[in-house]
Amino acid sequence: QAQLVESGGGLVQPGGSLTLSCAASVRIFSMYAANWHRQAPGKQRELVASITNGGSTNYADSVKGRFTISRDNAKRTVYLQMNSLKPEDTAVYYCNVVSVPGQRYDYWGQGTQVTVSS
Repeated sequence: QAQLVESGGGLVQPGGSLTLSCAASVRIFSMYAANWHRQAPGKQRELVASITNGGSTNYADSVKGRFTISRDNAKRTVYLQMNSLKPEDTAVYYCNVVSVPGQRYDYWGQGTQVTVSS
């Protein structure tokens, strides 16, 4: 059973930046696509950003132009750089990796809190 360990969350003022990291203990990280999701209080979990094993990225409209997802296969780590943060970005952020092809393995991290407030 693989483990994902997220880090980098915290309290930041509106307009500030944070970088989340997710270290995955999977055997061959390059065989996994990776995603960042978030869940705000009282709301459903939403997909924020995705990166394929080949490095193609996709973003929710609400974060496009402000967030950047990236990966380092050698470090088995996926990142989420968050700029121009807004109070509505406040949520618990979860990392998720899915094996490709076939999505046979699907692992989730424990979540990290991001709070955007003055």
